[in-house]
Amino acid sequence: MNFIEITLGHSPDADDAFMFYAISKKKISTQNYVFKELIVDIETLNNLAFSEMIDLTALSIYAYCKVAKNYLLMSCGASMGEGYGPRLIAKQYFDKKDMVRKKIAVPGLHTSACLALSLYFEKKPAELNLLVCPFDKIFDVVKSGSADVGLIIHEGQLAYVLEGLVLCEDLGKWWKKSTGLPLPLGGNAIRRSLGMDRCRELQSIVKESIRWALQNRDEAISYARKYSRGSQDSMIDEFVGMYVNERTLDYGPEGKAAVSEFIERGKSLGVVDQNMKIEFVE
Repeated sequence: MNFIEITLGHSPDADDAFMFYAISKKKISTQNYVFKELIVDIETLNNLAFSEMIDLTALSIYAYCKVAKNYLLMSCGASMGEGYGPRLIAKQYFDKKDMVRKKIAVPGLHTSACLALSLYFEKKPAELNLLVCPFDKIFDVVKSGSADVGLIIHEGQLAYVLEGLVLCEDLGKWWKKSTGLPLPLGGNAIRRSLGMDRCRELQSIVKESIRWALQNRDEAISYARKYSRGSQDSMIDEFVGMYVNERTLDYGPEGKAAVSEFIERGKSLGVVDQNMKIEFVE
């Protein structure tokens, strides 16, 4: 059998580790594909996709807008906030009119969290006072006073209380109230140049990996803990449940409508190319 090597990128995050566990540890058949994992932060994955240097990758939905000519979105692998999402936190409470004037630490300009922030304030990133830093340094930056407000993602959405910080706004809650839809944050994208047949085969493998993890939750959670960056076990379990669920197996009509609305609002604000089109591996 001729084996085909596929570069597979995902973040050092419990939900991604959970999702790809069955592939990583060969719990399922990967057919004639050999996966070479690259585990780095989401903004690095976004940048690799910009240069088309990775075959199959988790990436921000906002970043997908910039790579749609070269990549398709998989119909599985979505991370969506079901009335919750990236959170704005600080040492003291600020309301919206205060925050818009503050220095805000963000985990990357191409993250979906950053697009949600822009939509929330109705301002382009260049019109806000943003400090870009690694997502796992945002708590420190806020506590040191280098930024007034932090935009937190990953387990930080739960852990900020343990850091003695307060919630100013949950962008997923705001988005749900505004649109009635879940907030699309991450997805899996695959290079178009692999050809549609391989894209479909690889999508089926990823979907099976997600299904296996959901059906063998305890084992997959145990593996995901090593990517938890010291979070409490109960927090890891809760976080994975927030972002890997039945919607992760398939976006469904509501999930796809959420992606469309997110991107259309980005176009209206002028931060997404007007000609950008969403395409899924069907």
